Amino acid sequence: MKQLKCDLLVIGAGSGGLSVAAGASQMGADVVLLEGHKMGGDCLNYGCVPSKALIASAKAAYGQAHTAGFGVADQVPKIDYAAAMEHVRDVIASIEPMDSQERFEGFGARVIREFGHFISPTQVQAGDHIITARRVVIATGSSPLVPPIPGLNGVPYVTNETLFDLRERPEHLLIIGGGPVGMEIAQAHVRLGCRVTVIEGQRALGKEDPELAQVVLDGLRDEGVDIAGGAMVSKIRGSAGAIEVEVKTGSTFKGSHLLMAVGRRANTERLNLAAAGVETSRSGIQVDDQLRSSNKKIYAIGDVAGGMQFTHVAGYQAGVILRSALFGLASRARTNHIPWVTYTDPELAQVGLTEAQARDVYGVKLEVVRFDYHHNDRALAERKTRGFIKVMVVKGRPVGASIVGHQAGELIGTWSLALANGLKMSQIAAMVSPYPTFGEINKRVAGAYFSPRLFDNQFVKRAVRFVQRWIL
Repeated sequence: MKQLKCDLLVIGAGSGGLSVAAGASQMGADVVLLEGHKMGGDCLNYGCVPSKALIASAKAAYGQAHTAGFGVADQVPKIDYAAAMEHVRDVIASIEPMDSQERFEGFGARVIREFGHFISPTQVQAGDHIITARRVVIATGSSPLVPPIPGLNGVPYVTNETLFDLRERPEHLLIIGGGPVGMEIAQAHVRLGCRVTVIEGQRALGKEDPELAQVVLDGLRDEGVDIAGGAMVSKIRGSAGAIEVEVKTGSTFKGSHLLMAVGRRANTERLNLAAAGVETSRSGIQVDDQLRSSNKKIYAIGDVAGGMQFTHVAGYQAGVILRSALFGLASRARTNHIPWVTYTDPELAQVGLTEAQARDVYGVKLEVVRFDYHHNDRALAERKTRGFIKVMVVKGRPVGASIVGHQAGELIGTWSLALANGLKMSQIAAMVSPYPTFGEINKRVAGAYFSPRLFDNQFVKRAVRFVQRWIL
């Protein structure tokens, strides 16, 4: 066995682990990075990057067929599903160098392409290496959750880890799971010429504000996605090209392909966490607000730590850990300013509290202000008027924002900034957005907060009359 010592050992080369390794090594720490599978983790290889590339292909196909409103004749797109998947592969390949072993070795990190497991509270074995580290960061991510549904083991199915290997277009794609992944993939495939049925045991997009979710679901249904809510799967049977999914209500859905998109599970099984004294729960490794596990020398970030499972969360948490592990500074993770986006068309974005959550916390102190896309001139020009924004405000400060509509994922950043820095609605209203842009929606909703205070306020009107009569 080869013995190694380091300041910081990072287990997992996904988005969180790479951010920690890059930052720590460039700031002078002795870093070892372990990765037994693909550099870049789930986000690059199976998640964010390939799914958004496929969505882009689907958007192009949809756009060709919906141009008449602009004075350009609609065209039936000639869709090459295999070529669309090659586009996905090309996008991944374009980003791969940024996550490559060579790049991180260039930063000064030692990269070992092996899985690691604990053999003591301070030691990890990876292949023929035993690594003793002052601090350890576990960033092993998550994998698709595949529940033990009767019959599933005898039926071919794909997950997000194998979907992008397909080259023959599914005739009829059945998707079990109506969360963000399921709905994004559903819309992409119906736009690429597939029949699609989504089977959801409870409510599709059930974690989102129901009012916003309904806008998305109505749009998907308009495009031809069949969405079955309250359909708990009881049995699966069939063979390649002829799959049947039976639900507890007695209905049966038939299709050619099956995608399992019911959730994620933390990747902890290889780690032998008991040897390190690291406690876990059903959602992953238990951490405190400094992202430390029950072994205070071991941190966990990203999906493996449970909580919000987004690439940008792992990146944010990396910064929290770097301040603590490298400089010994008290650094705590927050979640109230973390946005998330469902990349359907229209997009759905959220940061902070939803309306229902804010009403539970603040009661009558809460004000909810809204602005509709159809009042935005750029949205009218581009025929993207479906959607709205609503902002939850308490004593002049936003505590949450919800947006459904075109570029919602871009617009939500303003509200993340506001929540991260405790900004007031007056500061948002003071922003000047170029005209005409979708960005004006953020300013206009802030204006909607102040409008009744200015235009429906008798004191203001009396003051203006007094100034006009006696002062000016």
